[in-house]
Amino acid sequence: MSWWDSYRVVYGAELRAAAHEYADHGWKLVPGPGSEVMLATGDVLDVVEVPAAIGRQVCRTLREAGEVVPVAATPQGTWWFPMTPRHALPAELSLHTDVVLHTDGIGIVAPPTERPDGWVQWRVAPSRVGYRVPEAAVIVDAVCDAVRNRHATPASEMSDAEVVALGR
Repeated sequence: MSWWDSYRVVYGAELRAAAHEYADHGWKLVPGPGSEVMLATGDVLDVVEVPAAIGRQVCRTLREAGEVVPVAATPQGTWWFPMTPRHALPAELSLHTDVVLHTDGIGIVAPPTERPDGWVQWRVAPSRVGYRVPEAAVIVDAVCDAVRNRHATPASEMSDAEVVALGR
């Protein structure tokens, strides 16, 4: 067996194990187009997806409030946060095309899925919080704060990476 074949066997086993773990904890799955794990939204959880710079600020806000929640990062430079379902985004966030709510049965690519440009991975694994899905209001409020702070923070106070990510 070539190294590539052995890699695919191990990767396939890792995907199956992750899918079983999600399902065992009540996180529903939807079939994906290829070899990927896709979490179903709308029933057990919804997902809010934001640019990484906003995601870091959301995590900072949650940490300051003593909240630990699952957080995933994508190779496309976004972070996503699961939250309780059926909570609309407030009007102030609907103006931001880079803040996306995934709901109503839409599948979200979950770790440890490999994409052409990298891996979807956990920044904070759901096992760390017992697969508890945080209240939507907690996540949405933190996202609102992060979006407000992003526009209020002068470029001179940002890290180089944040300046590049925001295009300033």
